[in-house]
Amino acid sequence: MSDQLPELPIIFENKHWLAVNKVPKLSVEKSPYGEPTIESLVFDHISKAYKNPYIGIIHRLDRVTTGVLLFAKRKSTLRKINEQFRNREVKKTYLAIVEKAPAEAKATLVNFLSKDRATRKGIVNANKIKGSVECTLSYEVIGENEFGHLLVVKPITGKFHQIRVQLSHIGCPILGDAKYGATKNVSPNAVALHAWQLAFTNPTTETAIELIAPLQKNDWWQGFEEILAQKIKKSE
Repeated sequence: MSDQLPELPIIFENKHWLAVNKVPKLSVEKSPYGEPTIESLVFDHISKAYKNPYIGIIHRLDRVTTGVLLFAKRKSTLRKINEQFRNREVKKTYLAIVEKAPAEAKATLVNFLSKDRATRKGIVNANKIKGSVECTLSYEVIGENEFGHLLVVKPITGKFHQIRVQLSHIGCPILGDAKYGATKNVSPNAVALHAWQLAFTNPTTETAIELIAPLQKNDWWQGFEEILAQKIKKSE
């Protein structure tokens, strides 16, 4: 990887797959925003060990989102982990800083969401309509700092901009997410949404694995490290 390219923080890697801590501002795969992408950085990394590497994108994160992102090095691995995602066997935990505290400190949100292709925005519909899908997530407020309130978010489904749309719908846009009503900026092409933990079955060993992506070194995450460390300890 050349010095001009962004760093690729690797969380875990073996011969079959790898996990990276996605940085903001970069798309996962080829897009109108151009190179580099996370996919191209992964390709560059794997090319050091394999002449013609296979890169399979297992799942995706928004360009503005950070956190755990998986890539397969073999088609069989891609197929096995994709099946876990389809069967909702993968447990995803996000962190979000919202500008306003929710009315309830802990709740489950269920909404029918559709996509406006012209504006590339998710829309909440009062009832199920053609093209809408039911989306569910749970959240819990666990802290706050000068920038906002920290939520642990667990999406049950995984649809387009789901977390951003559903939190905005209850009047709690994610910090920096002007697309969904935020009034405060954090950084260009970045919002305070982080894919913190990902738990699934390792397809090569059939054992449970939980990956944790460290927080980005940004001002808005400061002060939350100890809270999160305690939460991890309680879950062990």
